[in-house]
Amino acid sequence: MKNSYTPKNLPIENLKWESFVHLIGKANAEIARFDGLLQTIPNPSVLLSPLATNEAVLSSRIEGTQATLKEVLEYEANPQKEAKKYEDIQEVINYRKALKETIDEMEKFSLSTRVIKKAHEILLQGVRGANKDRGNFRRQQVFIGKSGATIEQVTYVPPSAEKISDLMSNLEKYIHSDDKDLLVQLAIVHAQFEMIHPFMDGNGRVGRMMLPLFLYFKKAIFYPSFYLSEYLESHRDEYYRALLDISENNNWEGWITFFLQAVAEQSKENIAKAKKIINLYGLKKQRITELTKSQFSIKILDALFVMPIFQSGDFIKISKIPRDSAFKLLRKLEENQVIVSNNKKKNRLYFFRKLLDIVK
Repeated sequence: MKNSYTPKNLPIENLKWESFVHLIGKANAEIARFDGLLQTIPNPSVLLSPLATNEAVLSSRIEGTQATLKEVLEYEANPQKEAKKYEDIQEVINYRKALKETIDEMEKFSLSTRVIKKAHEILLQGVRGANKDRGNFRRQQVFIGKSGATIEQVTYVPPSAEKISDLMSNLEKYIHSDDKDLLVQLAIVHAQFEMIHPFMDGNGRVGRMMLPLFLYFKKAIFYPSFYLSEYLESHRDEYYRALLDISENNNWEGWITFFLQAVAEQSKENIAKAKKIINLYGLKKQRITELTKSQFSIKILDALFVMPIFQSGDFIKISKIPRDSAFKLLRKLEENQVIVSNNKKKNRLYFFRKLLDIVK
């Protein structure tokens, strides 16, 4: 059986910066471009809401959940306990809720172990792993390996429980310090957190949640919506291998190279999606204003972006438009194909397809 691995305290000494320095400028330039775009968005919490849900779907999928973005949004529009993939969907919803509430907590308590524990507590509420000491650092040894692996087959054994408090305290101190480069520092923070593996369950998701939180905390982005899970999910084996290579061969340089490449590529993807969303918002603002000639046109628009699959009740609740007006407006939007429905008499669902096509 493998011995447990205890990561060295941060900062890292003798890091060979020359092996990844060529990627630092590229990755930072892309983050700056993304931030520049964010600063032009008047209401990022509305416009980028679907991207946050998609991040929750993809980060959870890395851990083995199967729910799709459409399934999560359909469930939220019509919650049924017997829904297909119910447990997976709950995990995704928790992830998004944890991310949102952690942003609020961070405003009060900065990016601290207290905030990280809070994220974990929300993440595991009422789902698989809820009985695994949620909101607290683990008090026993765990082993990382494929599902069903024996102790002999484990791939990684994190540090023993009694070392976690000191290691996390050192990590928190490092988060609050300034290293030579912000993105290299973030790569180190993420890897160190995953190697410490402070919780019984949910470490991967909490570690990925920390990526936008760290960038926001360090004021590198105007709003905490820089998501990396799309890249990490599509390069899952490489992601795990690069992390494992640190504990096996002290190969921090390989991991940082992988991470900076991920940031540079995913930034481009995030920028392209955000631009399409902003463009769609502008087009639909004009179209809905012309169609409805209503004082509620912005409320209609914002409701569609917050919940692109919905029932009429959701629409009334989110938009706060009076009931009779809301039904008339929905009919008009459907007649003019701004939205489509499944035509059911009971529990009718409406779909804002144009937005769903961009996000997925």
